[in-house]
Amino acid sequence: MTATTAPAPRAGRREWIGFGVLMLPLLLVSMDVSVLYFAVPFISEELRPTGTQQLWIFDIYGFVLAGLLITMGALGDRIGRRRLLLFGAAAFGAASLLAAYADSAATLIAARAVLGIGGATLMPSTLALVRNMFPDAKQRGTAIGIWTAALTGGIAIGPVLSGILLEHFWWGSIFLINIPAMVLLLLLAPALVPEFRNPAGGRFDLLSAVLSLGTLLPVIYGIKEMARDGVSAVRVASILAGLLVGALFLHRQRTRAYPMIDLALFRRHGFAGSLAVNLLAMFALVGFAIFTTQHLQSVLGLSPLRAALWSLVPSLAVGGIAPAAAALAQRIERSYLIGTGFGIAVVGFVVLTRVTPQTPLWLLLLGASIYAAGLVMVMSLVTELVLGAAPPEQAGVASALTESSSELGGALGMAILGSVGAAVYRREVVDGLPAGLPADTRDAARETLGGALAVADGLPADLGDAVLHAARLAFTDGLHLAAIAAAVAMLLGAVTALIALRGVRPGDAAALDADPVPAGVAQPAAS
Repeated sequence: MTATTAPAPRAGRREWIGFGVLMLPLLLVSMDVSVLYFAVPFISEELRPTGTQQLWIFDIYGFVLAGLLITMGALGDRIGRRRLLLFGAAAFGAASLLAAYADSAATLIAARAVLGIGGATLMPSTLALVRNMFPDAKQRGTAIGIWTAALTGGIAIGPVLSGILLEHFWWGSIFLINIPAMVLLLLLAPALVPEFRNPAGGRFDLLSAVLSLGTLLPVIYGIKEMARDGVSAVRVASILAGLLVGALFLHRQRTRAYPMIDLALFRRHGFAGSLAVNLLAMFALVGFAIFTTQHLQSVLGLSPLRAALWSLVPSLAVGGIAPAAAALAQRIERSYLIGTGFGIAVVGFVVLTRVTPQTPLWLLLLGASIYAAGLVMVMSLVTELVLGAAPPEQAGVASALTESSSELGGALGMAILGSVGAAVYRREVVDGLPAGLPADTRDAARETLGGALAVADGLPADLGDAVLHAARLAFTDGLHLAAIAAAVAMLLGAVTALIALRGVRPGDAAALDADPVPAGVAQPAAS
C-alpha cells in the first residue's frame, strides 16, 4: 500500500494574534536575564551586597529557571500549556513586586529565585504552544524566527529599559515594568491562545522533578565556585553529587511507564546535537554581555541611559540575521551555516581582545555586533531543528529541553566567564592600586569594579584617579581572557555542529533510530 500524507493545516489570523500575545512573557523573561546590568552600581550603593551576593543576584534567576524548565515543560504537557502559562504569569508578577521593594541583598536574591520559578513556567509554554499552533512547517519556521528575535531582543531591550528607568526612577522600577504586561497576558491569553495538553501523558512524577533539580543545582554550584576560587574537595564533591543524582534521574526515566522525559527523543537524528549547540551559543551570548555593558558604564563612564542606548547597536546591526539564515538554509546545508555562525562569533571575540580603556567606543560595538550576528544565526537554526524532531504531543518537554539548554548555557556563561573576569580583576588590580590605601579601602576596591568606583569617589582627586586607572585596566584584562574563553567555546560549537548536525533538516528526524515505542505504552512500569 502507498501511504499519503495530507498537508498540515495552516494557521489563520487568530493563531497569529495569539502568537503576538505569547511574545509578552517571552520578552519579559528574557529581559530579566539582563535587566540588572546597569542597575548594579545602584544596588551596590543601597543594598551593599558582597561580591558573592552580587554574583548570586545575577545567577540565581538563571539557575532556578534552568533547573525547573524540564519539570514545568512536563507539567504543562499534562495539565495544559496555556494553564501553566497563566499560572506563571501570576507568579512572575508577584515576584516582580517583591524584587522592586527588596530592602536587602538576601531579599533580592530570594525574589530573583521566585522570578526564576515563574519564568520556568512561561518559557516552555510559549515555545510548545508555537509548535502546536503552527503545524505547517513553513509557518512554524517563520514563527520560530520571530520567537528567536523576541528572545534575543528581550535580552537587548532589558538594559535599555533599565537605563531609561534608572535615569528617572529608583532601581526597583526595573522590576515593576513586568506587572502591567503580565496583567495584560492574563486578560488576553484565555481568549486568543488555545489550550493544548498530552492526553496520554500519565501522572506527573514529583520524584523525577526533585531529581532533575537535584542534578542541576549542585553541578552548577560546583562549577561556579571552582571557576571563581579554584578547586576544592567540597566543590568537586558538589559536582559529583549532582552527577550521581543525574544518573538516578536517567534511570527513573528509563524505567517508568510515563517518564518526565521520553529518552527516545535523544535517539532522533540531531536532537542532542542541537541542544548542545544551543547551549554553547547562549553560553557566549549571555555570559559576555555583562562585560560590554560594564565597560560602557564603568570604564567609559557613560550614564545608564547613554550606555543602554549604545548597547542597542549590536542588536540593531543583526536584526535581519535570523530571517536571512532561514532563507539560506533552504539552499545550504544547515550544519555548514551553523558552523559559519560560530566562526563569525570567534572573529567578534578576537576583536574584543583589542579593547582597552583608551580605545574608541566603535571597536567595542564592532566586536559585539560581529559575535551577536554569528550567534543569532546559530540560535535561529537550531531551535527549529529541535522542535521539528519532537512530535506535537511532546512539544512541552522538547521546548523545555531547548530552553533549559539556553538558560543553562546563559547561567554557565555568566558564572564561568564572569568568574574568569573577576579572578583576573582581583589579581591585576592589586598591583596597580596606589600605596598607602587603608586595608578596608583596598579590599573594597579589589572586590569588584563597582567597589573601586565607589572607593575612588571618596578619595582625593589624584588618588581617586589612580584607583580608577588601576581598576579599569584590570577589568579590561579580565575582559580579554573572558573573550578568549568564549572564542574557544565557539570553536567547540563549530566542530559539534559539523559532526552532529550533518544532514539534519527540520522534520527529518521523525523516525527514531530505534524501534519507536511510545512512552507509556510498552515500557516497563516502575513505582
